[in-house]
Amino acid sequence: MQEQTQEQQEQQEQQEQDTVVAAVVRSFQERSRAGQLKYGTTLDRTDLTPLQWAQHMQEELMDAILYLERLKREMGARM
Repeated sequence: MQEQTQEQQEQQEQQEQDTVVAAVVRSFQERSRAGQLKYGTTLDRTDLTPLQWAQHMQEELMDAILYLERLKREMGARM
């Protein structure tokens, strides 16, 4: 039987204590795998400048605002 590292034990303990955290961790792991398949790289890549990283983040946040507005409209229509 393979022994767990300290980090793995801590992650397991945290996940057992908080199902919301466990779900978010799983989502991050799944998103990472999907990104690696789609783009063939990880966030460890070194080919982007800090400005390019900032641009990517800005675009992601803009998308998030659009999703939020869409949800607000749907929630408002139900009231």
